[in-house]
Formats: sequence, structure tokens, C-alpha cells
Amino acid sequence: MKNSENKSLISTGSSSLAKTEKLLSITQKILSDIKPQNESVRIGNQEWMTRNLDVDRFRNGDLIPHIESVEEWKKAGENGQPAWCYYDNDPENGKKYGKLYNKYAVNDPRGLAPEGWHIPTYEEWARLEEFLGTETAGHKMKSVNDWEWSSSRWNGEQNVVEIHNGNGDNSSGFNALPGGWRDDDGGFYYINKEAYFWNGNENYDYGNDLLHLFENCCKFRWALGAYSAGASIRIIKY
Repeated sequence: MKNSENKSLISTGSSSLAKTEKLLSITQKILSDIKPQNESVRIGNQEWMTRNLDVDRFRNGDLIPHIESVEEWKKAGENGQPAWCYYDNDPENGKKYGKLYNKYAVNDPRGLAPEGWHIPTYEEWARLEEFLGTETAGHKMKSVNDWEWSSSRWNGEQNVVEIHNGNGDNSSGFNALPGGWRDDDGGFYYINKEAYFWNGNENYDYGNDLLHLFENCCKFRWALGAYSAGASIRIIKY
């Protein structure tokens, strides 16, 4: 009887252990399939996230309006309301490039970045450029794939479009992807060709709202961004 009870207890314990091990194996498989959401890299004395921001809520839990239609996107801009979207309203683009946010979302006091992080200021972007070198910063920041640019030439009979490699070497680890942008009229442009990142300054000099990486250039430049335009966000640690 005692031996039988002991045997029963041992059997139950073994069964429980087997279930735990199976659950652990499944959990590890799930985790291995999930792309890291919080990878970061140290560049100089700054720590940058290596993925574009992809949140649909402010830090306090309030939802950020998800706007797809051209009319509603323009209306949000006219009313000074925060908004986000995927490029071409395609969630598959979001998996790779994250979300595009208007500047009203960037400036919202509820905050987009998680605790300990923030949207970089113009000055912080400038320090990154200085550390990487003005002439080569863009090339060192751009990913090693997905960037392309086109040119055309006359072959004597017709214009021939040629596709060129515009990739960087990503030696900085920043991993900038050509996620394109959405203009204030609601149109989508330049995926696989250009990247646009907001700075975190609420108001800044005219023309210095957006960091702009080109498909065929090793530098990065600053561009004017209407507050109702949609651009990527890359965050930096405090």
C-alpha cells in the first residue's frame, strides 16, 4: 500500500515534470520566433534603439488614433490631432518599418517613448552625426539591404530604367531602414528609397523637423516636415 502510494506519487511528479518541460520548450520556441522589440546599440556616448517605434498607445495607456483614409489623415492634421498609420496602410510594412506618426503625436504631453527613453532632439541627432562623421554618417547608419535608387538612360531606342544598390554598411549598428513617409495630404512616398525620422523638439528652426536619409547619399540631411506628415521615430535612452 505504502509502496503503491509512493509509486503513485512518483508517477504524478514525473507527469508534472514532463508537462513543465513541454511548456518550457513551447515557450522557448515562441520567444525564439519573436523578433526582439527592445534591441539597442551604443554609438559614442548615446544609446539608440535599433528598431523604429511601433506603439499604438501613449505612455499612460491612451490609444493613439489609427488613421488610414486620406480624408481623415488630412482632417487630423487640420485639427492638430495625433495620428499613426502603416505605410500604404499595410500591416506587413509595420512589421518591418514600424509605424508612421504625425508630429502632433510626437509633441503630445502623454509621451510616446517608454520610461527611460525619449524622442531625440535635433542636438542629439547632430551629436550622432558628428561622432559618425558628417560625410559618412548616413552610410554608417543605413541597413545593409532594402535601399535602392533608380536612374534612366537612353539606349538609342528607348529610356532604360536601372536599379542601383543604395545600401549602407550599418557599421554603427543603427540599422536605418527606408520606410518612406506619408505627406500631409495623405499620400505615401519613397519606401525602399528614403527614411525620415522626427526630432523631439516641440518647435524648432524651419526646415529642421525631419532627419532625412537618401537612397544614394552617404550623408544625412534635414528636411521641412509639416506637423501633419507621417514619419518614423527612433528613440534614444536618457
